[in-house]
Amino acid sequence: MDIRRRNNVTITGPADGPVVVLAHGFGCDQNMWRSIVPALAERHRVVMFDYVGSGRSDLSAWTQERYSSLQGYALDVVEVCQELDLERAVFVGHSVSAMIGVLAARTAPERIGALVMVAPSPCYIDDDGYRGGFTADDIDELLASLESNYLGWSSAMAPVIMGNPDRPELGRELTNSFCATDPDIARVFARTTFLSDSREDLKSVSVPTLVLECEQDVIAPREVGAFVHAAVPGSRLVTLDATGHCPQLSAPEATSDAILDFLKELL
Repeated sequence: MDIRRRNNVTITGPADGPVVVLAHGFGCDQNMWRSIVPALAERHRVVMFDYVGSGRSDLSAWTQERYSSLQGYALDVVEVCQELDLERAVFVGHSVSAMIGVLAARTAPERIGALVMVAPSPCYIDDDGYRGGFTADDIDELLASLESNYLGWSSAMAPVIMGNPDRPELGRELTNSFCATDPDIARVFARTTFLSDSREDLKSVSVPTLVLECEQDVIAPREVGAFVHAAVPGSRLVTLDATGHCPQLSAPEATSDAILDFLKELL
């Protein structure tokens, strides 16, 4: 199988630079990173890809069996790293991809040497002593709405997820990204994402880790960032001067600066 074609792998930056792998979240693709890539690519080899079922990936490679668990997406990450013969790359995962990165690092520890979690959430549903931001009923309602009318759900929810109502173009971009995803695939990815619970998996993290949260985020409130930071020994928590769930779009300079500061310490 041609992994590069399957996952629409793109590479930029100096060939001999330290490697940074950028992984998008639900309903998105690698284009979501475009505003921070120039800063990262000045000194780093930047690898981007689309998960199977997203963006310009090979949709024929998608199966519900594989992609009904986060481990299926983690296998995409591992196979891309193997194809490119990456060792100890820095994995930057947005939203659910932060937890996918945790699983990939556990599966192939020789491939991933550090993690950057951008607006992560190990569990979206509130639990005893844990605030994920949603009740179980909230998630049931969200998934029911998504499954009954995906395009309508996308138009309503994307601007809320993006935040920044004073910059409606950002909400429109996320809406368009959601709407470009095959609805049947999106339904499976949504269930995989919003019903996941990776809190125990955080205990397996043993690599340097940066946790980036936003001042306000309806998907991953700050209590979640604090939980992830506490659960990953030695991690660093940075609160970006940003709102919404996609700081790589809404606050690209702050996001890239925080990532570059972390990368400098790894060298």
